[in-house]
Amino acid sequence: MKSKPKRVPTRKILDTLREMYPDAHCELEFRNPFELLIATILSAQSTDRQVNKVTKNLFARYPTPEAFLQLTEDELAEHIRGLGLFRNKSKNILQTCRILVEKYGGQVPDKREDLEQLPGVGRKTANVVLSNAFGIPALAVDTHVQRVSNRLALADSDNPLETERQLMRKVPRQEWSDTHHRIIWHGRRVCSARNPKCSVCDLLSYCWYGKTMLREK
Repeated sequence: MKSKPKRVPTRKILDTLREMYPDAHCELEFRNPFELLIATILSAQSTDRQVNKVTKNLFARYPTPEAFLQLTEDELAEHIRGLGLFRNKSKNILQTCRILVEKYGGQVPDKREDLEQLPGVGRKTANVVLSNAFGIPALAVDTHVQRVSNRLALADSDNPLETERQLMRKVPRQEWSDTHHRIIWHGRRVCSARNPKCSVCDLLSYCWYGKTMLREK
């Protein structure tokens, strides 16, 4: 496959993404930082749709960290059984709730270093919470962002952290959060891992990957 171009029309790509997805937003359903934190932990190896189905009833019954701590690991695991890694998530969530209650008065911290100390919370989850719950610009690199940004040559790395760093250098800070959502929407709706819809993509003229794929067909 042809190598990625060294110069990329970043501004045109960002503007096209904005035109394609003017209403892009986090598709996890939440009402406050705590619900978003739990939903994002649950989203690992699960779709947002699956998570929303589970959390609708879960948050209605257990709306706070204190309420979650009424559950045992096995009881919480039963509530989230339909999601991947549900037993490990149950353990991490209850440990996180305990820390939130004991260290932060039941509130979710708004500092990256504090969030990343919570069980089950890595850099991607921290970025999602910072961006969507607290309005702090961040670029969370999930599988969609990793795939699409590399296909568009906005990044050139197999490592999510390095991909994030490259995107942060190319994308204006005030656009980090919106760009993150737009790339995810594009990955879910057009630029899928298998059989991407390159022929109908508005970004095709800027996309080395799409042009190469169509030539090889």
